[in-house]
Amino acid sequence: MSSNPPNLRPDLAPRAKISDAPRSGQPTIGMVSLGCPKALVDSERILTRLRAEGYGISADYAGADAVVVNTCGFLDSAKAESLEAIGEALNENGKVIVTGCLGAEEDYIRGTHPRVLAVTGPHQYEQVLDAVHAAVPPDPDPFVDLMPASGVKLTPRHYSYLKISEGCNHKCKFCIIPDMRGKLASRPVHAVLREAEKLVQSGVRELLVISQDTSAYGLDRKYSAHEWQGREVRSHITDLARELGALGPQSDLWVRLHYVYPYPHVRELIPLMADPANALLPYLDIPFQHSHPDVLKRMARPAAGSKTLTEIKAWRDICPDITLRSTFIVGYPGETEAEFQHLLDWMDEAQLDRVGCFQYENVAGARSNDLPDHVPAELKQERWDRFMEKAQAISEAKLAAKVGRVMEVIVDDIDADGIATCRTKSDAPEIDGNLFIDEGTEGLQVGQIVTVEVDEAGEYDLWGALR
Repeated sequence: MSSNPPNLRPDLAPRAKISDAPRSGQPTIGMVSLGCPKALVDSERILTRLRAEGYGISADYAGADAVVVNTCGFLDSAKAESLEAIGEALNENGKVIVTGCLGAEEDYIRGTHPRVLAVTGPHQYEQVLDAVHAAVPPDPDPFVDLMPASGVKLTPRHYSYLKISEGCNHKCKFCIIPDMRGKLASRPVHAVLREAEKLVQSGVRELLVISQDTSAYGLDRKYSAHEWQGREVRSHITDLARELGALGPQSDLWVRLHYVYPYPHVRELIPLMADPANALLPYLDIPFQHSHPDVLKRMARPAAGSKTLTEIKAWRDICPDITLRSTFIVGYPGETEAEFQHLLDWMDEAQLDRVGCFQYENVAGARSNDLPDHVPAELKQERWDRFMEKAQAISEAKLAAKVGRVMEVIVDDIDADGIATCRTKSDAPEIDGNLFIDEGTEGLQVGQIVTVEVDEAGEYDLWGALR
């Protein structure tokens, strides 16, 4: 049993789970997937294409004929982690194909690892397949190499990420994701709903909706309408959320929204979250990043702290049980003590349920690198400590208030000692807390949604008993 640490990076996807056993003689590709859930979906798409062509999938470098490393380029520390993973794959296997966000900087990668076979950028699936074909020719057996309808999944069978768009139209000064992944490119709504329906039919109990900017979904398509089950549905987040929620009640299916900017039309989603007959969970993951208007202006963020407090109040008036998660940056260039104190005071008022925090880092190519008055490393650490102390106190008080409540949880794991690791509707996989059940779990199965009574609370996690 383990509990989530307070400094868990909120930009990371769960560790990829590969359980395929290649058949004898089958050409096999290893996969290392780094970075965010959006990158994990890219890895799933690559592996689905490879499996359809007869390749086996391996989590072991030594057992693979070549290795694909899907990299992250979000922060300089993430770039260093990607270079380390590439080096490890080269040492253990020798045949390495690099893709993902850092792949947009081929010279940077080859400057450290000139022996890589190929380098491609994010969501360049065809180029990855071409590189794999060149390194390891396919050898399919049509009688054996069958693909499940849902494709290859790197998450546990009971939940899945559902990517609804690529890219982003914002120009935040600290971020280079639009340079790597391009402008907003939304999938048509009927394609998203068809994928979601297939996932649910294959046994997925929780859909995690992801993109770079979920609330902007469909803007690039001018919210075009498409036929879905005999009616027209717009490529708009409100229509999409309503239709995803109609795939089942919250007792059978959970739909969770991530990366939602606090635009005014987000308020239209909240009544759906308050309806238990709709699978849309009362949960919003919103990257506020800071609260002080001057810091937000220097970040070039499309929001202001005072307006977000007004929106938070409106959301809670409509749906009192809503869970709000966010991420913040401390030590942004020019951040004064007064601006940081404003953030702490804002946290006292906002009372967010789940919070992650980064210390600002320069990223090659980001405009924020050129801002004056960079905050010293020791001061960034000191502010991060103070911020997390505040966030922890809020989390601890909110969880203590849940003791005695009866709620539904989804079972993620049952260990050898019979302890079940679960999540409430307030908890996304990996980045939020857990609820543990340590007695009477003999009949439980991973993926079940069960009812518990909360009997103990910690700083980030809960404990409960089956009802």
